[in-house]
Amino acid sequence: MMRTITAAAAVLVLALLPVAAPWLQFVLTLAIAKGFAALGVAVLLRAGLISIGHAMFFAASAYAVAFLARAGVNDLGLLLILSVLGGALVGAIAGSFLVRYRAIFFAMLNLAVSMVFYALCAKLYGVTGGTDGIPVPVPAVFGVVLGEPAFKSVLFYFSLGLMMLVGLAVERYLNSPLGHALSAVHTNEIRLEYLGIPVWAVLLIAYVVSAALAGLGGAIAGLAIGRVVPDFAFWTASGHLVLIAVLGGIGGVLGAFIGALFLELLHSAAVTVTDSWNLIVGTTLIIVIIFMPQGIYGLFARKEATSL
Repeated sequence: MMRTITAAAAVLVLALLPVAAPWLQFVLTLAIAKGFAALGVAVLLRAGLISIGHAMFFAASAYAVAFLARAGVNDLGLLLILSVLGGALVGAIAGSFLVRYRAIFFAMLNLAVSMVFYALCAKLYGVTGGTDGIPVPVPAVFGVVLGEPAFKSVLFYFSLGLMMLVGLAVERYLNSPLGHALSAVHTNEIRLEYLGIPVWAVLLIAYVVSAALAGLGGAIAGLAIGRVVPDFAFWTASGHLVLIAVLGGIGGVLGAFIGALFLELLHSAAVTVTDSWNLIVGTTLIIVIIFMPQGIYGLFARKEATSL
C-alpha cells in the first residue's frame, strides 16, 4: 500500500515538474524512454543474463518509426504499436539463437550482433541516411494535427501514462510463473529442466518481452528527439542501459525508471556546472554503487521493509 502511494506521489511530481521548469520536459521524456529500455535489460538480469546489445532493439524501433512515417503512417498510437512489434520481431529472431548461450558468451554475442546492426545503420546511406540519420516528422495524435511544442507535451504525458501501464503489466509478468521461472533459471537451471519446464522457451519469451520494452523506449526517444541516428545502436548506448538498470536496482520494476531519471537529471545538472561533467557523474555513480549495492530502488525497499 505504502509503495503504491509513494509511486503515485512520484508520478504526480513528475507530471508537475515541466509546469515549473519547461526545459525538464524533454529530459524527463528521454529518461522515461531509457527507463523502458533499461527495464528490458533488468528483465533478463532476473535470469542472470547480461545483454550488452539492447541498444539494437532501441534503435530498431526508432528506425521503424522513421520508416513508417516516411511510408505515410502518421498517427502516434499506430507508430508506437507497429514499431514495438518491429522491435519484438527483431528480438524473436535474435533471441532464438542467443538464449542458448550463458554468461560472458551471451553478453558478447549480444554485443557482436548489435555492432553488426550499428554498422549496417551507419553504412547503408541510401536506406538509413548513414551517420546523418533520418528525420522523424511530428505525427498526428488520434487524428489531431499538433504543432511541435504541443506534440512534445502530449508525448511526455503519454509516455508517463505508458510508464504506469507497462510497469504494472511487467510487474504482473515477473510475478507470474513465467517470471518466477526466470529467477529459477538464474539459481538452478538444471533442476528446472528436470521439472519439465523448457528453459529455452522461458528465456525466449523473456528476450522478446525485453526487446519490446527496449523498442518502446527507442520509439519514444525517436519521436522526442525528432531524428534517428546510428549512435542509438552503438555499444556505449547498450552499456548505458545496463548501468541504468544496475544503478536503479533490479529488485522491482520501478528501479529502471528511478535509475534513468536519476542519471538524466544528474547529467543535466552536471553539464550546467562544468565541462568536466563526466567527473561529477562518474564520482556520483561510484558512491551510489558502493553504498547502495541493491541500487537506489533497494534503498527505498529496505526503508519500506523497516517501517512494517
